Amino acid sequence: QAAAGLVDYLLANVPGVAQQGVIIGYDARRKSDVFALDTARVCAARGVKALLFEHIVPTPVLAWNITAVGAAAGVMVTASHNPPADNGYKVYLGTGSQIVPPADSDIAACIDEVDPCTVELSPEDSPLIVRLGAAEVDAYLAAVPAVRLRPDLPGVPVAYTAMHGVGGATLLAAFERAGLPAPHVVAAQQQPDGTFPTVSFPNPEEPGAMDLLLATAAEAGALLALANDPDADRLGAAIPTPAGSWRRLGGDEIGWLLADHILRHTDGEGRLVVTTLVSSSLLGSMAKAHGATCLETFTGFKWIGHTVLEHPELRFVFGYEQALGYLVCGQPLDKDGITAAVLMAEVAALAAAEGVTLQQRLDAIAATYGRHVMAEKSIRMAPADGAAAVARLRAEPPTEVGGLPVSAVQWFEEAGLLRLQMGDNLRLQVRPSGTEPKVKLYGEGIDCEPAEYLEALATLLG
Repeated sequence: QAAAGLVDYLLANVPGVAQQGVIIGYDARRKSDVFALDTARVCAARGVKALLFEHIVPTPVLAWNITAVGAAAGVMVTASHNPPADNGYKVYLGTGSQIVPPADSDIAACIDEVDPCTVELSPEDSPLIVRLGAAEVDAYLAAVPAVRLRPDLPGVPVAYTAMHGVGGATLLAAFERAGLPAPHVVAAQQQPDGTFPTVSFPNPEEPGAMDLLLATAAEAGALLALANDPDADRLGAAIPTPAGSWRRLGGDEIGWLLADHILRHTDGEGRLVVTTLVSSSLLGSMAKAHGATCLETFTGFKWIGHTVLEHPELRFVFGYEQALGYLVCGQPLDKDGITAAVLMAEVAALAAAEGVTLQQRLDAIAATYGRHVMAEKSIRMAPADGAAAVARLRAEPPTEVGGLPVSAVQWFEEAGLLRLQMGDNLRLQVRPSGTEPKVKLYGEGIDCEPAEYLEALATLLG
């Protein structure tokens, strides 16, 4: 039904879709291959060419190849970092960016019009179903070396986990193509396995998800530990501490390290960096100091891709969101945990060459721009209750939170997000989750701790 609705939308809105076709990839979750083949058969039955990968691929490989092959749209069957029982369906248009309004609601309307019991399927060997394979993966890998900004630097020891996902083989090949030594992999999590036997929630942000990685990193004497989520579009990281333990980096911290590296090794006033409303404001300060433009957009990486497309007069060099999404090159217009891992390994190599640790690099950034402290909190609420609570807060915004006066209030309609500014050094934000039954709160303090103010804000939602 979803595939039929998508194809009907494309036939009505995209001239030439039958010839351009839809490119389809899938991960190693249960029945991902079946859902992908069904999507291809629906396309073919409706007279639209289907470009179907004949083996599992990371999401960035699928997204990269949308524009490379000139497809009208792309579909990736994956549930990303969700629990093992889940599966999902990511949709891209021909730009290589995920769908945003109004295309998403228009596609949903087309899906609603389809009777799932009457969807026609072509034969599996339909001539309209074209199989893709190694050539398309190789095309993606051939572009990886251009990500490096200091290719003269030798690599340093790095540990890596694919977290039972589909990124492992591609990441190893990417490191080799980029001239970096092979990372020390977590063997128990390197091969794709949709049952995720060693981790119940395969998300690098989840407590405990990176435990095997940190043990491997410590044993290998690594200077950096990297983790992809199961479809390899996100990147987690951890660094050693002076005490000999390991510390998982927050999504913003990874973004700061990558941004610092990119802005110091590129030039020109036409450079563009993009981040999201709930990510740190530090990127804006960094961009200003380097003569680059920083734009802020709605939550979700699809909006970063959309923002890049809206500004062809600028040269995009970096985009990130705090939920471990990073884009360090111009293609695809979606987060890419593989090329981000390559550049993060280069960041570690440069730090080592300059005789500093990655923590010292972060300390230097804080000394330059102020110590930005991030905090998050989630409150479980039914979706309707969460939306109503945020609406009440928007209608009557507080004049003070935790004893500090609110100096400015902003409402972002598309994101359903309320921002409370408390002087120059503290920012609180709240929004209902778009995917889970909860309300999310975000705090950022510059040289101050935001957590207690988030707790105070949470009490106002009741």
